[in-house]
Amino acid sequence: MSVRSFHRARLLLALTTALAGVVTVASPAAADPSGTSASSRPLATAFDTAAARYDVPRDLLVALGYAESRLDMHRGVPSAAGGYGLMHLARNTQVHTLEEAATLTRLTPGALRDEPAANVLGAAAVLRSYADQAGLTDVARDDVNGWYGPVARYGGSTEPSVARLYADTVYDLLRAGFTSARGETVVGRPVAPRRGGLERAAVLGGIGTLSTDYGPAAWAPASTSNYTVASRPGSHPVTRIVIHMTQGSYASAVSWFQNPAAQASAHYTFRSSDGAVTQSVRDKDIAWHAGNWTYNTGSIGIEHEGYVDNPAWFTDAMYRASAVLTRSLATKYGIPKDRAHIIGHAEVPSASHTDPGPNWNWTYYLQLVNGITGIGSGTVSTSASTLNVRSGPGASFPVVGSVADGAAVAIYCQAVGSTVTGPYGTTSVWDRIGTNRYVSDAYLLTGYDGYIPNVPRC
Repeated sequence: MSVRSFHRARLLLALTTALAGVVTVASPAAADPSGTSASSRPLATAFDTAAARYDVPRDLLVALGYAESRLDMHRGVPSAAGGYGLMHLARNTQVHTLEEAATLTRLTPGALRDEPAANVLGAAAVLRSYADQAGLTDVARDDVNGWYGPVARYGGSTEPSVARLYADTVYDLLRAGFTSARGETVVGRPVAPRRGGLERAAVLGGIGTLSTDYGPAAWAPASTSNYTVASRPGSHPVTRIVIHMTQGSYASAVSWFQNPAAQASAHYTFRSSDGAVTQSVRDKDIAWHAGNWTYNTGSIGIEHEGYVDNPAWFTDAMYRASAVLTRSLATKYGIPKDRAHIIGHAEVPSASHTDPGPNWNWTYYLQLVNGITGIGSGTVSTSASTLNVRSGPGASFPVVGSVADGAAVAIYCQAVGSTVTGPYGTTSVWDRIGTNRYVSDAYLLTGYDGYIPNVPRC
């Protein structure tokens, strides 16, 4: 046995012993409401253990989980595609990573679904099995760029352009770096993934070819088993737009619509990170998205990447890109740009879904749809060297950062919150300077007293 193998074997023994404690100790009483341990340490240990046990690059494992769930267990509720946990171990007619993980780890499906450490371990086992089947040697496994094929396979799509989209998302996260709400950090680094046969898969605007209905959208058609061919408007006038959340990742949603067994689809799907959009059903055809045939026949369904219980997915980029499409569709079909005609899935009669949920900002979205898209600006003024940035419009919200005295900031929208006295008077107006980032207007020189004309209300 080589020195490297000897030390690796000792590490595996120690970490496997630690894993047993992590898996058996995890319980609902020890978890926060999302299902993830209240401390970031058990999650970090879970990634350390799984990466070492199955010889999978740790940061790659974290990036895959972040792409799938933002490292959130979502209270054990499966995604729309039947995926569980922060690593999205799936059980559907096309993807069987949950069953594969159970076979490889000898853990029960229940533990793999519900316990964060087991969920991470299962994903690592599945990735390692895919790497072995792809012929990755010990040396090749040490290079994160060689894992592109196993990552693409983990996503479960049989369509090359969608498989490439899935894997590219993970590698883009490795390249850029990120910090999750659970405190798990991946530092960005140069990556040059070896895509193999997927190098030739067309990726324009994210996926496949471009849509002929809506210029900015890529075209990745849903299975013909998941929608109804029609000639709208014709006998089925389009009178509504229905807003959805994918309850899963962007690539997973697009892939799910291509699964003949899904019995579901939407016309468009938006990506959280940058507002990229894919069309899966032509505007003239009837997508199966609302769970109500009358509403299906008379509406366009728009999905948005993310989960209803996690506001981290609700980015400005996604709001703004989606609002442009909704405005375009409303103009095309003569749909009033109001809440009676632009509705959530939860508002469809007999709906069993709650999306887009309480974190969707209808006021902001409708302002964007109606063309109120101004961005204000201001200069920070404070007696201290920095001004605290809070997660919401009020002094009681957690501090999530700071901006320096004298810094120029962009103001995306304004909200009413707690009253604050500062260099520019006493006011209850708060300025949003980023996603879930607010500062009191009392500390910003904007040229206006309170609200800024043409800047939307949050």
